[in-house]
Amino acid sequence: MAAITRFVLAHKRLVALFWVVLTVVGIATVNSATKAMDQKFSVPGKEGWETNVAITEHFHGTGGDTAPIVPVVTLPQGKTVNSPGVDSQLTQMDNKLEQALPGARIASFSSTGDRAFVSKDGRTTFAIVYPQPDPNSAFGENPDAAKHARAAMSNTTIAGAPVHVSGFDALQNESGGDSGTGVLLESVLGGVGALIVLAFVFASFLALLPMAMAIVSIMTSFLLVWGLTVFTDVSPVVQFLIALVGLGIAIDYSLLMIFRFRDELREGNDVESALVETMTHAGHSVIISGTTVAIGLLAMVLLPLPLLRSMGIGGMLIPVVSVLATLTLLPAMLAVLGHRVNSVRVVPKRFQDQGHPEDGAWGRWARFVLRRPLAVAAVGVAIVAVLAGLGTQLNPNEAQLKYFPGSGTAIAGRAQLAAAGISPGVMKPLNVLVEHGGNPQQVAAKLAKVRGVSGASAPPGWRKGQNSFVEAFPTIDGAAPGIQGTIDRANTALDGTNGTLTGISATDRDFLHALFGSFPLALGLVLLLTLILLTRAFRSVVLAVKAVVLNLLSLAATFGIVVFIFQEGHGSSLWGIAATQSITAYIPVMIFAFLFGLSMDYEVFMLSRMREAYDETGSTGKAIELGLARTGKLVTSGALILMFAFLVLSSTPGYEVKSLAIGIAAGVIFDATVIRALLVPALMKLLGDWNWWMPRWMGVVLRVRTDSPRTAVPETPPVPVV
Repeated sequence: MAAITRFVLAHKRLVALFWVVLTVVGIATVNSATKAMDQKFSVPGKEGWETNVAITEHFHGTGGDTAPIVPVVTLPQGKTVNSPGVDSQLTQMDNKLEQALPGARIASFSSTGDRAFVSKDGRTTFAIVYPQPDPNSAFGENPDAAKHARAAMSNTTIAGAPVHVSGFDALQNESGGDSGTGVLLESVLGGVGALIVLAFVFASFLALLPMAMAIVSIMTSFLLVWGLTVFTDVSPVVQFLIALVGLGIAIDYSLLMIFRFRDELREGNDVESALVETMTHAGHSVIISGTTVAIGLLAMVLLPLPLLRSMGIGGMLIPVVSVLATLTLLPAMLAVLGHRVNSVRVVPKRFQDQGHPEDGAWGRWARFVLRRPLAVAAVGVAIVAVLAGLGTQLNPNEAQLKYFPGSGTAIAGRAQLAAAGISPGVMKPLNVLVEHGGNPQQVAAKLAKVRGVSGASAPPGWRKGQNSFVEAFPTIDGAAPGIQGTIDRANTALDGTNGTLTGISATDRDFLHALFGSFPLALGLVLLLTLILLTRAFRSVVLAVKAVVLNLLSLAATFGIVVFIFQEGHGSSLWGIAATQSITAYIPVMIFAFLFGLSMDYEVFMLSRMREAYDETGSTGKAIELGLARTGKLVTSGALILMFAFLVLSSTPGYEVKSLAIGIAAGVIFDATVIRALLVPALMKLLGDWNWWMPRWMGVVLRVRTDSPRTAVPETPPVPVV
């Protein structure tokens, strides 16, 4: 690190120019980068997805895994679909839908004569409409189709009754799922919140320095992601992750470096010596922290799902760029500032850091924990146990349509279907591709007899040459418990018919199987790599294991918070939604991937300083006191900045994004308080000299020393003294 520091100091202008050029180009191309992000949903190798691809080819773009638009009408009392004049009006409704959505496949009672489209009392009927997908859509769908259908039906009545346009996409639109505040506005709001926190952290214009580092890191990451889009699809979600996660970790790393630089200056070092010491210690921690963030994201890269894999690859660029900028550009800027880092105050002097944090609030708290470790640990364990227990109730699944929030015509249509006794499964039907001249009527008849299927239809117009298309309506929502059994029985019924099953419910099940079938292996690899990295960094097996275990407990508690708020609905009204009874399956995986690394950042910051203090003093108690006192403000400030950034993201109308944003925001704060301020110091005090144990053979393998300058740690762990 000393050699890198001296190189940077010798070429300050060249280093600064390099990053300025990257930032300027990144700013100039950020719009192109966001437009180039385009990720098609796919589950490679699964029958449902492969069948959908075949449907798309045979029927020219009208895929089988998309959810249909579902116009619904409930006729007045005394009227049924067989009443005079009703059939002609239903035909006119179909014609209007065809005009509004050219090329759409439409099936209804009017076009098929099939009673599967009518309620038992004959008063409520619905149509199934598959619009042509928008080629510019991120997921190959047509997000505006429901709006066009709604406009076409706005002045349409059947026997005087209005037509309500419902369906999965329509319900999602009315829940806010198709709109948001935008990455630019969210970044600005997150930046304003970060500046406020930084102003109180530094009490000077030095607060602008971490913000400048964040801007450099974010814009350079966008530039690299733009290049990445040339070789692979990148999910549009990555733009939000770059902006918000990049804001948080770039500031975190800058804070760590600046705090250490100011400490070294206070110790009487000249600027160059202070920077060398800063890079040697804080710079090493930044490398370890950035690597842990990247390792956490590796969990998504290893999954056999292109959507999540692209998020992982794009997300991994964020810590890489932030680390490189922190280790090159920041030292160059600090070298120029030198002793002027605190020259101009922007808040009252009482808020300014006076040095010697062990004499401040965090030092007093550290000494309190050292006096009462059992009591503090008991409080921390109790809090974690309650929330982690809730986390075990997590239901990773799509929300059932009845839980979609909002109001409007889609909600009214959903209510009409429910009141008429028509299954919500009509909004997520099972689709069957019948190939090679198979008999679609025979397939429909077989599916109609399957337990869990309320009806099936083979619309005459849904044929192309030797291929045809059949719809089956489950008796339950496509996300409800028991849908897998219906899918399995439907697949069995299709044996020998030349029919293969797909549909949004079937591909959702394929997605879940691919996701959770591969995740344990990915999780195991992430934990193993993290253990090896931390064991080498802290020169301790115990500290590495403790860090990983506490991080997993922190994640379990975070899932408990998400379950409590969104799945069970306690406080979800603050975000304008009701209890969902489930959490979208990929959300917990994303929370894990990002929060695992972000939380480990704080563990690395704290334990690195404790390890250093122990090497200097040979006292575990003194190491805990100095480490907690010197990093408490840093960890709290970084957590507040990240929390604010993701709270801003939670203002996005989509309910799925809300659970992701609140999950990460709550997890970061929980980790910085309960885990780092309570459990870490209390458990380290209880463990005593065990904290620093590592077998000599492991030190040889990892090429690190197993003792400290002031004390040699024995081969056999000592008995802790409480």
